[in-house]
Amino acid sequence: MSVVRNFRSFGNLGSTRRARPGATRIRRCAALAATVLLAVASYWCLPACSAELKADGTGPGLATVLVRSGAAGELAAFDGTVQAVRQTVVAAQVAGAVVELAVKAGDTVKAGQVLSRLDARAAEQTAAVGDAQVRSARAMQEAADREFERQKELFAQNYISRAALDRAEAQHKSAQAAVAAELASAGASRTTSGFYVVRAPYAGVVADVAVVLGDMAMPGRPLMTLYDPAALRVSVNVPQSAAARLDASTAVRLEVPGLRGESQPVRPASLQVLPTADPATHTLEVRFDLPPGLAGAKPGLFARVWLPAPGAGEGRLYVPKSALVRRAELDGLYVVGSDGKPLLRQVRVGRDAGPDVEVLAGVSAGERVALDPQAAARIR
Repeated sequence: MSVVRNFRSFGNLGSTRRARPGATRIRRCAALAATVLLAVASYWCLPACSAELKADGTGPGLATVLVRSGAAGELAAFDGTVQAVRQTVVAAQVAGAVVELAVKAGDTVKAGQVLSRLDARAAEQTAAVGDAQVRSARAMQEAADREFERQKELFAQNYISRAALDRAEAQHKSAQAAVAAELASAGASRTTSGFYVVRAPYAGVVADVAVVLGDMAMPGRPLMTLYDPAALRVSVNVPQSAAARLDASTAVRLEVPGLRGESQPVRPASLQVLPTADPATHTLEVRFDLPPGLAGAKPGLFARVWLPAPGAGEGRLYVPKSALVRRAELDGLYVVGSDGKPLLRQVRVGRDAGPDVEVLAGVSAGERVALDPQAAARIR
């Protein structure tokens, strides 16, 4: 009906002016065609426009998800460090200049292998003096032994008195004691000279060499650091509430990102909770022994331990990673409000939780966020 009415109005307008019959007919046909096109466009466009402006304002196809809250009993992450169960700082017991370094950092050594030598010329001379004194004492002992034997024969024939025999016996015993003293002194000199050769206390890896040739070694000064790669552990500090629930049956998961070829979590061989707590942080140190043979494991590596701490998941909020918007240093989410329109809101994110990510601040549990940030950005 609107098309006919418009056609009549155009016809009336054309009748007010006197024109040629052909021109009037052309004008009426053009008006009729425009009216038909307008009607067809209105028929197809109005439903689509109404679909774009739905009541929720989010537009068709915009998927949303609720911000979920973590449940109690989830695993909590604690950062730790890989340590060596046996790690030794090798130091000198005597003073002397370093004249030889037989190893360097990273070398694997055996038990008793020579690591370094110090200038031992003075000690060797002292040991030589001790050996000479031992030989002199033994000569004096041999003379005293022979004299004592002669005095015993003379006493048996009543040629000397008992007092003379006692003096010979005393000299004999004194010579024996002198030999024992010189032997002990010479042994001490040889032991001291052995301190100038530094050897590995056990088989391991040289972690660090703290001196160079020509340095003056002093008693207690570190020369190098040695550790046993077959015995490693992970040390973490955990709250006392979490440490109280740990035992041999606790499900513990270790992650050491620095290990080569280890994509799966590591199961600790055993755990130990130290009996003392840190008075400043009120945390306890927990040690987890790593299984032997882990490729690339070494002291100092970063490690993460997942423990079932009480209430570890309470109050934690999670959203899918696909909903997160990253722009330079900004992390944000498109939060769909009560009017159905998405609004970009800055958030602070935490650790990854598989396909989800923890949100520390910016949203609340139960709020709805857009899964497709690009589609949400096009909606105004």
